[in-house]
Amino acid sequence: MRRFLLIPHLNIHNANAMSSPYTIGFPAITAWMGAVHALQRYLNYQGLRQINFTKVAVSCHSCNLQTYKGRGDFVSSIIGTSNPLEKDGERPAFIEAARCHLDVSLLIEYEGLNKNDEKSDEFKSLIDAHIPCMKWASGDLLNVDPVEEISVDEDDEKSIKNIVCRLMLGHVLIERRDLMIKAMSEGKDALEALLDYLKVMHRSIQDKQDKEETVIWTSKRKQMGWLVPIAVGFQGISPVGAAKYQRDSQTLHRFAESILTMGEFVMPYLIRNLDHMLWQYHVDLERNLYLCSTNPDILIQEK
Repeated sequence: MRRFLLIPHLNIHNANAMSSPYTIGFPAITAWMGAVHALQRYLNYQGLRQINFTKVAVSCHSCNLQTYKGRGDFVSSIIGTSNPLEKDGERPAFIEAARCHLDVSLLIEYEGLNKNDEKSDEFKSLIDAHIPCMKWASGDLLNVDPVEEISVDEDDEKSIKNIVCRLMLGHVLIERRDLMIKAMSEGKDALEALLDYLKVMHRSIQDKQDKEETVIWTSKRKQMGWLVPIAVGFQGISPVGAAKYQRDSQTLHRFAESILTMGEFVMPYLIRNLDHMLWQYHVDLERNLYLCSTNPDILIQEK
């Protein structure tokens, strides 16, 4: 029996819309994993040290990206925030940040607590009280439905269907690293493989049966589905050690760069195996990789 915590309909204002260092849209999976880990650390600090959040699924019900595209514009512009004026009446210098308003649900698998445990009520009440106090993907929480505890028997198709339906209506983000691996095995580099799946090919076909020789245009991607580039972790680019003026003097420091791969938004009812949508941490110290993945078996096979 697997135990899950459902946080339904997190209504978030001004979330960080940086999907990766190069793209904006839905917040990166590292943002959601980080928020869930922060929630676990809070529970551990409150005395529930046996609690361990192992996996997370993210279902997006709506995403309102704060961009604007005027008439005749080729690209969209980021809608900036109106910050208070300086003493001299000038606007302060600021770095434009992509923002979005979200409605998401999080499904968290956890260990360390049974349904009949005496601390079960304390566990749920602590979560309900702390969630509104947290930042979610750097955004402010406006509203959230009460947290639910759900038990799932993997051999019971009905219980799996029940938990999947709780994530509707929405799209869950899954990993499609397999597409990247397939393209790179054909000789393409990582960036070329990524762009190959994102580009839209426009083709024209002349209808010879039409006397006026009408041209029919079609637009199609290489792969069916709602594919997006996503950031899934980091790779260390410096030795682990202490850095001058680091914020946390008790924790070792390391410079890192973001790791990108392909993701896909799918309707939850298409999920047959819960692990296909559940993200978990995967650390590979040999290659200095700190990743989030829905299929760690692929990462092991890559070695």
